[in-house]
Amino acid sequence: MVNYQENQKDISLKIKEAKRLFILSCEIVVLSFLSILPATAATEEPVLSVVYGQENTNQWRGISDRLQTIGVKYCVISLNDVKSGADWGDRRVLFLPNVETLTPTQAIALEEWMSKGGRLIASGPVGSLSSPGVRQLLRSLLGGYWGFSFSDTEQIQAAKTKIPEWTNQTGLFGKVRGGVVIPNDMGSESPAVWNSKDNPAAVVTTERSTFLGWRWGTDTASAAELDNAWLKTTLNHYLTALAPSNRTKKIPGGSQSCSTTVAAAPSAQGGRGAEEQGSRGAGEQRSRGAEGQGGGSLSSPPKTATAPIPRPLPTVKPPSSQEAIDQLEQAVRLDVAPNSNEPIDNRQAIALQQELENLIGRVESAHLAVLADAANVGERISEEKQSSRHLNTYTPQSLKDEPTQLASTKLGGLAISKDQVLAQARLIAKNLPQLIAQKNYALARQQWLTAKTTLWQQFPVDRKLAQPEIRAVWLDRGTIVRAGSKAGLAQIFDRLAQAGINTVFFETVNAGYTIYPSQVAKEQNPLIRGWNPLEEAVKLAHERDMELHAWVWTFAAGNQRHNEILNLNPNYPGPVLAAHPDWANYDNLGNMIPVGQTKPFFDPANPEVRQYLLKLYEEIVTKYKVDGLQLDYIRYPFQDPSAGRTYGYGKAARAQFQQLTGVDPVNISPSQADLWQKWTKFRTEQVDSFVAQVSQQLRQKQPNLILSVAVFPLPEQERIQKIQQNWETWARRGDVDLIVPMTYALDTSRFQRLAQPWIASKQLGATLLVPGIRLLSLPTIGAFDQLQLVRDLPVSGYALFAAENFSNDLQKIFSSTQGRIQSTTSEPIPHRQPFQTAAIRYTALQREWKFVFQNDQRQRSSQKLSDFNNQAEVLRSALNQLAASPSASKLVIARASLTRFQSQFRVLMSQEIKSNSYQVKVWENRLVTIERLLRYGERRVQLRPL
Repeated sequence: MVNYQENQKDISLKIKEAKRLFILSCEIVVLSFLSILPATAATEEPVLSVVYGQENTNQWRGISDRLQTIGVKYCVISLNDVKSGADWGDRRVLFLPNVETLTPTQAIALEEWMSKGGRLIASGPVGSLSSPGVRQLLRSLLGGYWGFSFSDTEQIQAAKTKIPEWTNQTGLFGKVRGGVVIPNDMGSESPAVWNSKDNPAAVVTTERSTFLGWRWGTDTASAAELDNAWLKTTLNHYLTALAPSNRTKKIPGGSQSCSTTVAAAPSAQGGRGAEEQGSRGAGEQRSRGAEGQGGGSLSSPPKTATAPIPRPLPTVKPPSSQEAIDQLEQAVRLDVAPNSNEPIDNRQAIALQQELENLIGRVESAHLAVLADAANVGERISEEKQSSRHLNTYTPQSLKDEPTQLASTKLGGLAISKDQVLAQARLIAKNLPQLIAQKNYALARQQWLTAKTTLWQQFPVDRKLAQPEIRAVWLDRGTIVRAGSKAGLAQIFDRLAQAGINTVFFETVNAGYTIYPSQVAKEQNPLIRGWNPLEEAVKLAHERDMELHAWVWTFAAGNQRHNEILNLNPNYPGPVLAAHPDWANYDNLGNMIPVGQTKPFFDPANPEVRQYLLKLYEEIVTKYKVDGLQLDYIRYPFQDPSAGRTYGYGKAARAQFQQLTGVDPVNISPSQADLWQKWTKFRTEQVDSFVAQVSQQLRQKQPNLILSVAVFPLPEQERIQKIQQNWETWARRGDVDLIVPMTYALDTSRFQRLAQPWIASKQLGATLLVPGIRLLSLPTIGAFDQLQLVRDLPVSGYALFAAENFSNDLQKIFSSTQGRIQSTTSEPIPHRQPFQTAAIRYTALQREWKFVFQNDQRQRSSQKLSDFNNQAEVLRSALNQLAASPSASKLVIARASLTRFQSQFRVLMSQEIKSNSYQVKVWENRLVTIERLLRYGERRVQLRPL
């Protein structure tokens, strides 16, 4: 799996502590809770960077005067020089005063910098003049967005609700000319509000950012004393919240350059460039790991990780700065910019209406699951109690015994009753075409966003609603390293188990290093000292009735970002290729690492490479009691043949292809269609045959092994041309049990557009498909919405990327909705117990039908209802008998019963189709899921009729 999470929150390398001991003296910078000492000590390092740009040029004198009064030592960053995450600097806190325009590159770089542990303080209408995509990203980073300005000064006062303790200080409140900051639904708090109607937020704060609702540093907006009090208090909060040993640590990979004046503010140094802004695609996730900082002593020049310099070739076009996985998301995105009056075309209008109707359906589907389950155990749920079960309950500081405050009351738009919210949303969806026809685009967008927000708040989140499903999470190397010991790892597994996670993809081979001491691999990851994480993880998982699957990088052999963490030469190819350089693969320019990318690859055609990997995987599955193996990077690196960027010219591949065709592949081009097709097919077959070899060889050693692959959801032919990954073939042949496409998106509609083609695919044989959900920058409610969509589609579960981004808010919701219930029996996992899963899921379906029929006031023919119940009962009996004692004959009966029931289902549900077509489709999807579980179970258990 393309693993775009390599560079977030890296832990400092122990091997560098000796060089950095003198930094400890700098901790005096965070001396006391309310005061920051003047920056006069010779050894003191800056802890703050302040951004200078065109929009705050006229305010800079006031800004710098206030900073001088506070007495904190700071560095100046010129906004024009920011092109990458490194350019935001290595200081722990960044101050962004009154900057209204950021480019997409700068916003993505800011997200990358914050993902490594950076903390942001912003003021004024930050990003309000930026593009819609940038505003959306900043909203996620800041915990809210600038709403509107006041025409006069207003009083800032403490919020009446519980506020963070660190904001309960004198000097923070007074008269200010500013504007309303609108907080996000989850994870944001408003410690200070305006003394005006409805008390809108003046300050919004999150764990990693604080947003001040006025132009800091300008006398026309606020007094210097109030400005200074807020900055001092916020800065102290973010520094003292860290452990003492971490307060002076730098942001990994950030530029060490520090200018103290505007005139001297340099062009950024040490930046990584566009290739570091990718996602978990050809690059790795920006949030990846926090193991180290990658620099030497403080006096060392900044280090830069760059790809090898290629030979010049005029026909080669430079790669896009955006990675493939993000380009794919961009192609299906549905952005709705607040207050925009840009025209909405017919296609967009249909999409907006459909998405709102789908969201209504997901909310109702979730409530039906809760109500049916509650009715089954004899629990009566009042509407009053239901209306309190919303995500607002799970703000970081909220308590269950406090009254719930809904965003709808804050916005003053819609009533908080679930039924009223649903009625309002339906009305908005119905009226959207009329508003658009009248060219009232801004109002259409505003109403759509309001409806979406209030609908999100109606999801029930304190009752179990999930049925048996695959609930997987990728446990990344960075999180493992930070755990540091079995005790630290146990805490992670405890959280995951409480949240109902039943399958862990444990990163075992990364950048050529194993996480455990291997007899096959050249070197254990140097960031691991004195313990065996894989051995401990298997024990911890099994003690908690969880499965542990070893997640391995297959053909990616190294990583420049990992080299930086280890303070190695950027071009170090990893321990395996360093020992066996003839195993390397190359692009058409002779580069081991393609231009704009960060990883060297093995040559899959090399028999010695294949033998080494097979021996390594055999060691993992035989020495350790892992339940499964997941192949990541089971492909070639990204290419674009039409732009002259191709890959795969390893020594073995060239020799084999030349022997087959008489032509050295370096001498052919895409314009030679027949030869080029043969060359593409040759490379694709190297990957295909290796997957088959892994499957056959490892299953001989471990027959119960679950084999999965993390793959790209690109269209098949495009994928074969660009990365030679033909996973439909692996699925049809039965080489793999689980296909896990990286269907990463920041909203549910995009996620559905990415996942739907593969969920509906008839090309996967009996293999189960498990969509991937990326948690990075995804709001908690957004993640929950995507999970609800998964549960409404014909799939058997999901995989979350990654443990590093598994927040406390998400854990609370998961614990309530899918967490463990005290029981003498454990819940089946679909890929391990498909027949039992099918039977339990069908029983849950019957509960929903029973609940709907009993509570629906419409008259139904008693004969029709009797026919439905009889057929449903026949199917239940067949599935239960198969689950209790699987056999070929029972499988035949269960399949026949299911097929017969499916063929008549829409007739039996004719009344429900008229009133709630979405829910009927959900029920049909769940019957398809049962059908797929039976097909998978037949292959897995090897049941064949006589």
